Amino acid sequence: MNADFDLLTTVEYGGCSAKIPASVLESILLTLPKANDPNVLVDIDTHDDAGVYRVNDDLALILTTDFFPPVCSDPYEFGQIAATNSLSDVYAMGGEPFLALNVAMFPSSKIPLTSYRQILEGGANVAQMANTIVIGGHTIDDYPPKYGLAVVGRVHPDRVITNAGLQPRDVLILTKPLGTGVMVAARRLGIVSEAAYNETLFWMKQLNNTAAQVMQALGVKGATDITGFGLIGHAYKMAKASNVGINLYSSKIPLLPEAYKLVDEGCIPGAAFRNLEYVGNHLHVDSGVDYNAKMLMCDAQTSGGILMGVSPERVDEALSLLHGHGLRYSMVIGEVFQGENVLVTK
Repeated sequence: MNADFDLLTTVEYGGCSAKIPASVLESILLTLPKANDPNVLVDIDTHDDAGVYRVNDDLALILTTDFFPPVCSDPYEFGQIAATNSLSDVYAMGGEPFLALNVAMFPSSKIPLTSYRQILEGGANVAQMANTIVIGGHTIDDYPPKYGLAVVGRVHPDRVITNAGLQPRDVLILTKPLGTGVMVAARRLGIVSEAAYNETLFWMKQLNNTAAQVMQALGVKGATDITGFGLIGHAYKMAKASNVGINLYSSKIPLLPEAYKLVDEGCIPGAAFRNLEYVGNHLHVDSGVDYNAKMLMCDAQTSGGILMGVSPERVDEALSLLHGHGLRYSMVIGEVFQGENVLVTK
C-alpha cells in the first residue's frame, strides 16, 4: 500500500455504495426531455447501463460514464477498480470499449499529489488491458477524491444487448460473487481477514470482457452489470424494462469469502437497506429464504459481474466458456418467467 495516504480514511460510503438512491434518481429522470432521434437505440427510458447511438448500418457507439469515491486504501488499486467499473457498462451491452476520458476530483491541498498520479496510473493500466485509449480528461479540486472514466465503445447495431432483452424461459447466470459492499465496510471496521479482502480486490479488478464475448457468441439479448443497486435492484430494473418476472434462487448466489459471516454479525451497509426499499412491493421473498442471503442480494456492488439471460439450451455451453476463462464463480442463479416483479426463492 502507498505509505503516503490511506484513501479509505476519506469516505463513509465508497465505490458504488455512494450512488444516489435508485428511487430518488428515477423521480428526477422522469422529468428530463426525451431523445427524439431515430439513431438513438438506447437512452434513459429503461435506465440501461449506457446510451447507444447508431452511426451507420454497421456501427453503433456505446457511451457511458462512471466515477466514485475510494473503495480501497491504495491509490493505484483504486484507479484500477474505478476504471474496470467504468468499462463494465460497455461490456454489459455486448460492446468493445476503445476510447476514454479521465473524470477526477482530487483535493490537492489535503492529499499528496503522488496519490493522484497513482490513481491515474492504475486507470491507465486497466485501460491498456482493455485496448482502450485514454485521450484526455478533466479534474476539479474536491474532497473526498473521486475517479472514473467516460467511455466510448462500439458494437454492431443489431447486436446491442440491453436490460430490456430478457425473454421468458431465459436462465440467469451471474459471473462474479456478491458481497463487495459488505467487504469494504468490514475493511474500514477492521473485521475482515486480509485474505478475504484481497479476494474482494481481485474480483473488482477483473474486466467483464469475457462475459461480453460469451454473450455475443451465444446470442444473448438481455443483460446488465451488477453495481450500486445490488443484485435485487438491477434484477428489478431488468424485469421492468423487459416486461417479465424474475425468480432468483437465494441458495445459489455466489458469495465472496467471509461475506455471509460478516452479514450474520451485523455488518450490513446502509446502501443494502436503500436498495431493498427501492424494490419495495415489487419484491416477493419466500418465507424460507435466509435473511442474510437476502441482504447480500441487496448489497451495493462495485465493479460487479454480469447478469445475463441465456436460452436454456445454451446454459451448459455458457458456463463452460465462462469457467474456462477463469470466471469460476459463474453459476445459474435464477430464471425468467412470463409475469412481473422479482421473486426470491430458496
